[in-house]
Amino acid sequence: MSGSGDPARAPGNVAPAADDEATLNVAPSASAAPADAAEPAPPRTEPERRTGTAPPAAAGPGGLVSAAVTHPGAVRSRNEDSFVDRPDLGLWAVADGAGGHGAGDYAANAVREALDSIPPGLSAAEMLAQLRLRLAAVNAALREEAARRGPGRVIASTVVALLARGDHFACLWAGDSRAYLLRGGVLQRLSRDHSLVQELIDQGAIGEAEAEDHPQGNVITRAVGAAPTLELDKVTGRVVPGDRFLLCSDGLIRVVREAEIAEALAAAGDAAEALVRLAVERGARDNVTVIALARPGGGPAAGGA
Repeated sequence: MSGSGDPARAPGNVAPAADDEATLNVAPSASAAPADAAEPAPPRTEPERRTGTAPPAAAGPGGLVSAAVTHPGAVRSRNEDSFVDRPDLGLWAVADGAGGHGAGDYAANAVREALDSIPPGLSAAEMLAQLRLRLAAVNAALREEAARRGPGRVIASTVVALLARGDHFACLWAGDSRAYLLRGGVLQRLSRDHSLVQELIDQGAIGEAEAEDHPQGNVITRAVGAAPTLELDKVTGRVVPGDRFLLCSDGLIRVVREAEIAEALAAAGDAAEALVRLAVERGARDNVTVIALARPGGGPAAGGA
């Protein structure tokens, strides 16, 4: 999410950002920085691929094989998404930066560096504690950096993280980056967006169909760096053979339907690369990042058959 430096106003008076730049629903400031100027279209390159795919014997403590792909999209020249792909730790995450003027990638990379440096050999409880502690530290650091850069600045990032150990998983998130689970051919969304649009859906003000093209669909209500205290939502569950997980930034969801996500996860081949390529071919205006994961057994793996 290549973010705007202009914080969103309170619900009911939210200033939409240009294009698909994300804004944060935080207190307004008369000194807020202006939104980014339009960026030149990037060259049509192949998706950047940093992969953690491993054979089942080397899948790590979570028993999941994974593949991760990111791309700046069809419009933007700068990629402000980042990710963690560590099957050896049983840890995966997607971060989608907001803040504009070089702040989005700064925030997303801060999340990545904090999580990617978690040491090996920790128990599941210790891993979960480290994830929370490190994200809280990033939250404080981003707020300090925003204050240093000037009044009204917001430097923040969404995060969605998956931890897996043995037959159990935990998913934690803040913002609108998503986690999905495909099991038995049925796709379920594990995360719930922290966004203005989701709040409108919960209130019954709009339906799911209206939400897809809502003009305020880029307004998030929670992120790392957005508030003095970071709140993370969490869901837990069991992992069974044949399960497919997917973590993604909202750049994917804006142009690819959930039915197509389910189809890609169920098919043989590289789901992560296929979905990112599809999003870019459809003119994705935002950065697109996908991590596809699979528990061997019951079908093709995330990185291919």
